[in-house]
Amino acid sequence: MARGARLLLVLALLAALLAVVLQLYRLRKPKLWTVEELSVYNGTDEGLPILLGILGSVFDVTKGMSHYGPGGGYHHFAGRDASRAFVSGNFTGDGLTDSLQGLSSSEVNSIVDWRKFYYERYIFAGKLIGRYYDSQGNPTKYLKGVEVKAKRGAQLLEKQKSEEDKIPSCNSKWSQQEGGEVWCDSGYPRLVRRPGDIALTGQVSQRCACFQEDELNKPGLVAYEGCDHLSKSCKVN
Repeated sequence: MARGARLLLVLALLAALLAVVLQLYRLRKPKLWTVEELSVYNGTDEGLPILLGILGSVFDVTKGMSHYGPGGGYHHFAGRDASRAFVSGNFTGDGLTDSLQGLSSSEVNSIVDWRKFYYERYIFAGKLIGRYYDSQGNPTKYLKGVEVKAKRGAQLLEKQKSEEDKIPSCNSKWSQQEGGEVWCDSGYPRLVRRPGDIALTGQVSQRCACFQEDELNKPGLVAYEGCDHLSKSCKVN
């Protein structure tokens, strides 16, 4: 075969290979959905899969039809991105929104964990154009901000857990007949503020922890009402 013919053959083969590579790329490129398109896949048409969005990622949840189909406990998530409702518990009206405005870093981190759950359990079906992805499928500044906030929330939770592990928590039990009780196997129960909660949730909360007798004068410790100073167990409401 002449050199020119061989060159043409090589070029033809390269062109064919390039065409295959481009086709594979197109097949792998995530589908981009509009809000209107996604709304059709809400489980009311048995001939279509059931899709939901979370943080702009779209998943095929058809295998969970009993949960996501009409009458299912999670049907309100089908055909839309209702990211906020994963932590708010508000499944009606304005609660079914993808806006996370006003949520704490802990709550945002929980939603990111939910997204991870769907990646692990269901089929990724593309991206939703809007708040989290632009018309080219690129992450928006809003999504990047959400992921930074979630990472901060995860770090704060880990730090809080590490601090709380230094002081053992109380044992606790509750029954309708006897009410609640907290007790310590070693030490005495006291309420102590959880400082990390202000950064995590914007609110202040307390937990029951066990302190030794020589620690009971530490500032910020609160004894249970009606409980003896050196009692190892206390009734709680």
